[in-house]
Amino acid sequence: MVGMSGGVDSSVAAWLLKEQGYEVIGVTMQIWPEKTPEDVEENGGCCGFSAVEDARRVAQQLSIPHYVMNFRQEFQEKVIDYFMDEYLHGRTPNPCIACNRYVKWEALLERSLSIGADYIATGHYAQIEQLPSGRYALKKSATAAKDQTYALYNLTQKQLSHTLMPVGAYTKEEIRTFAKQLGLLVAKKPDSQEICFVPDKDYARFIEEHAKVKIPEGNFVWTDGSVIGRHKGITHYTIGQRKGLGLSMGRPVVVTEIRPETNEVVIGETTDVFCRTLYADRLNWMATEAPTGEQRFLAKIRYNHGGALCSVRMFDGKRVECTFDEPVRAVTPGQAVVFYHGEYVAGGGTIL
Repeated sequence: MVGMSGGVDSSVAAWLLKEQGYEVIGVTMQIWPEKTPEDVEENGGCCGFSAVEDARRVAQQLSIPHYVMNFRQEFQEKVIDYFMDEYLHGRTPNPCIACNRYVKWEALLERSLSIGADYIATGHYAQIEQLPSGRYALKKSATAAKDQTYALYNLTQKQLSHTLMPVGAYTKEEIRTFAKQLGLLVAKKPDSQEICFVPDKDYARFIEEHAKVKIPEGNFVWTDGSVIGRHKGITHYTIGQRKGLGLSMGRPVVVTEIRPETNEVVIGETTDVFCRTLYADRLNWMATEAPTGEQRFLAKIRYNHGGALCSVRMFDGKRVECTFDEPVRAVTPGQAVVFYHGEYVAGGGTIL
């Protein structure tokens, strides 16, 4: 069962698996509540009406069956509600990670297995290997520029054991070349860049409209507690933000902390967002079991972060302390920290 988003990557994934001898069925997930095709189209990305149509046409070209499955309830509960709740509590979520774990894998995999499929497959740029220990782990893709292992760290052993990611062995250029050679209609389709259900990136507006709450204004405060201005509502800000603050300080300043309990946004110097230690919970270990002592990893604290060397230790059985060799910028509560051991994802968690 190949999850077909209507993009070039999942389309070529379906073709690669068919070439490898698999019996391939294409499925497109309906995840966004729709009223009319125009309403859905406005959501763009993998949620848009055109995604279903593009996937259907590609399936016809590849001569494979194609179905549309409704996962709107799962998407609402596991992704949209989570996204809004995190922002309302002063954290910066990563909805793509939640969508991958709970919708694209947990919900789709269970439904696929229930109708007799052995695997689900996607167009993600990552590779899956079973290690000598018997554990399954994600391995970085053949192209570092497109590697998506960071957003997939939360997949379970069961999910990995029933997943195929054929695209991960190729570069993006090679995938587009395959699509052109096959004459696929989506060969030149651009990649989706934004959170699919907030294409205009106005997260604050989205939350007010869909959570049906008015986000109150509050105080900007300096790191010493002194009030230096008024903010538009905590959902407008994230740690490390410099632009759009509306403050005239005579020098660059940044958001260093968000305090939902007092409705304050803390502002500081650009150097104030560097730190050496973070804590994380909601852990998922992949290539290794949870560390019993201190272990060395390379850690990424956001999707586009190049990674930094660190020492990691468990404490209280549920959280990790991660100490970096050198200070890192803008450690952001709600985002993921993902630990790498060489080319493999060792595990990760949610930054506290």
